[in-house]
Order: sequence, then C-alpha cells, then structure tokens
Amino acid sequence: MKILTQQLGPGLVRAIWFSTGMLALLLGGIGAILPILPTTPFIILAAFCFGKSSPQLQALLEESRLFGPMIADWRENGAIATRYKAIAVTMMAAVFALSIWFAVPVFVLVIQAVCLTGAAFFVLSRPSA
Repeated sequence: MKILTQQLGPGLVRAIWFSTGMLALLLGGIGAILPILPTTPFIILAAFCFGKSSPQLQALLEESRLFGPMIADWRENGAIATRYKAIAVTMMAAVFALSIWFAVPVFVLVIQAVCLTGAAFFVLSRPSA
C-alpha cells in the first residue's frame, strides 16, 4: 500500500478508496431493494473503503440504525445475523426460480446455480450474530 501511495500520490489513492466505497454503498443499496444483489458484503466493503478515505462516512455507516449492526457483527465475530442469512438465501432461491420460470438457457442456469450455491454456502457458513 505504501508503494502504491508513493507512485500514485495520497490524493489519488484516497479518491480510489472513496470511489470504491461509494460504488459498494450504491450496490448495497440496490441489494436492499433487489433480490439479485446481496446487501451485507457491499456495506461491509463500503465501511472498509471509507475507513481508508473518509472517516466521517465510515462513522456515518457504523452509527446507522440500518447498517451499523451489520458492520459491528462482522467486525467483532465475522458474523451475519440469522435474519439476514435467511433473507439472502431466500432471495437467491427466488432469483433462481425466476430464471427457471423465464426459461433462461441451461448453461446460464448452471453458471447461476454454481455461483448462488457458493454464495449461499459462504453466507450460511458464517457465524450467526
């Protein structure tokens, strides 16, 4: 990281962290509405990126009534609350069911099944908050 900062300059590195945090926050927000994207990993990533670029935004996320508990559970225990696990796995199954219903090509279903199974395994293997 030190070498990267020396080569690019601290302002550019901070801008990259900030941009990545904003993108993660945007994707997390979309994931809160759409079942195809997870929310928790993107919010955790956003908090991490803001920690490198904008401590004020990091604090805002960590103190948020909606996102704060997710971040705290992850930092303390690497945990995802049971409620969020259930929502995530249910949404993954719903997306896969919709893909079958819309007659998505088989090769896409196979790729989707592998990705969703991996994501579900990761989510379910984390400790519960």
